[in-house]
Amino acid sequence: MSETPAPETDLKIAPKKQSLLRSGVLVSICTFLSRILGLVRDAALASVLGASGSADAFFVAFKIPNFFRRLFAEGAFAQAFVPVLSDYRVNEGKQEVRALVAAVSGSLSLVLLCVTVMFMVCAPWVVYLFAPGFSDDAAQLALTSELLVITFPYLLFISLTALAGGILNAHGEYAVPAITPIFLNLSLIVATLFFARSAAQAEVAVAWGVFFAGLIQLLFQMPFLARLKLLPMPTLGFSHPGVKRILWLMGPALFGVSVGQINLLLDTVLASFLETGSITWLYLSDRLYELPLGIFAIAISTVILPSLSRSFAGSDTSKFSSTLDWALRMLLLIAIPSSLALFVLAEPLIATIFYRGELTEHDVVMAAQSLQAYSIGLVFMMLIKVLAPGYYSRQDTKTPVRIGIYAMVANMVLNLILVWPLGHVGLALATSLSAALNAFLLWYGLYKQKHHSFSLQWRRLLVILTFSSAALVACLYFLLGLGWQWMQVSDLQRVGYMSLVVVSGVLVYSASAVVAGLRPRMLKA
Repeated sequence: MSETPAPETDLKIAPKKQSLLRSGVLVSICTFLSRILGLVRDAALASVLGASGSADAFFVAFKIPNFFRRLFAEGAFAQAFVPVLSDYRVNEGKQEVRALVAAVSGSLSLVLLCVTVMFMVCAPWVVYLFAPGFSDDAAQLALTSELLVITFPYLLFISLTALAGGILNAHGEYAVPAITPIFLNLSLIVATLFFARSAAQAEVAVAWGVFFAGLIQLLFQMPFLARLKLLPMPTLGFSHPGVKRILWLMGPALFGVSVGQINLLLDTVLASFLETGSITWLYLSDRLYELPLGIFAIAISTVILPSLSRSFAGSDTSKFSSTLDWALRMLLLIAIPSSLALFVLAEPLIATIFYRGELTEHDVVMAAQSLQAYSIGLVFMMLIKVLAPGYYSRQDTKTPVRIGIYAMVANMVLNLILVWPLGHVGLALATSLSAALNAFLLWYGLYKQKHHSFSLQWRRLLVILTFSSAALVACLYFLLGLGWQWMQVSDLQRVGYMSLVVVSGVLVYSASAVVAGLRPRMLKA
């Protein structure tokens, strides 16, 4: 190794450990900004498209490439590619890394191009598979197919973006991949506010916004790859050893990621048989409960994973358990008030963010009902994000997949039971109940294997949570009882009222927690 040239040696040096915390904070901040812009995007979409048949058509056409993005680009491929690239970076030379990048990019581009062309040609059949309820309406099926032809190339662009992001992350460049998703929201906001309003078909203009969002995200990362000299000419390399390893690793990863995505697919399939607007109502409520899930749960998960991994590697079972216990306590301090607030404020929140333009009062009420159903499971959905690293840190990927399958089956059964009496609310409630099963099984597995035990702080925590949560609910109901007519006032008044409610709720909850005994030392790991 002493004779290795300096540039190549630098290429093999892993990012410093202290950068992990900074990168975790950076990712959390960027996620927060992206979520906020996502709400702005969805508010703009709701104002232009409402909850009409064209809105349902657009959201289905948008969900299909996103389904494969989560399944493939951000799921199985990312989990398989990054470890192999990191191994090459540490143990092989610069030329080998460049050869791997060239082989993967060329092979991936060819596969994605073929899949994209096939899905565009077969768009009506693809729509029928994802939204069979549209088959009874020829115009709805034709419109959704037309939109899918425009949006599906997004999968090609975003998968190559994931490849570029994986390369940058492996070389310690976390900022660019973290910022990149923001461009999706910006592109759709611009398409909605500046083009859709004047277009003959607003949904078509927004669909083009999806297309350009993927292209912009990919182009944004290219200069940073070039700076690392990792923008080689793509080559076909299915026989390359690294490509073979990636394909081998993608098998179980694809199976694991597919569990959650199949649940989402089933929800869309069943919602397509319900009354017009059901898909949109579920989408709007989903966007709100994803906000605390995406910001807080993922942030805590990101922070504890390295610590859990080090504790397991050092056979420090006590430290492993205490770290996981701390994460669960911190999560509940955030998850429980978030869940209660979403349930109590469901209708005012939907009205404040989305009620304008084509969205009607009926749409607000319907979306609020599914948001309340989702809020019941928010705590469990957030717990899953924190409990899963308890397995991944021990290199146990099979158990979460097995538990995920149980939850998926339960979700399917509950969907079929609840959708008929409750409609779209039943689909949301089934998601919440299956999340509760998933979270319990994940925790019980860790508890049974003695990887988690409850600390003495739980007694005080339960008192704090009970007292402060009761105070929060009382505060919220008091403010709602003032008689504000959320859907009869201006946008500015709604924002003002909601700001007052949110700030008051946060202050009351925080003050009540301190009165009940919460102290700064309890927040330390």
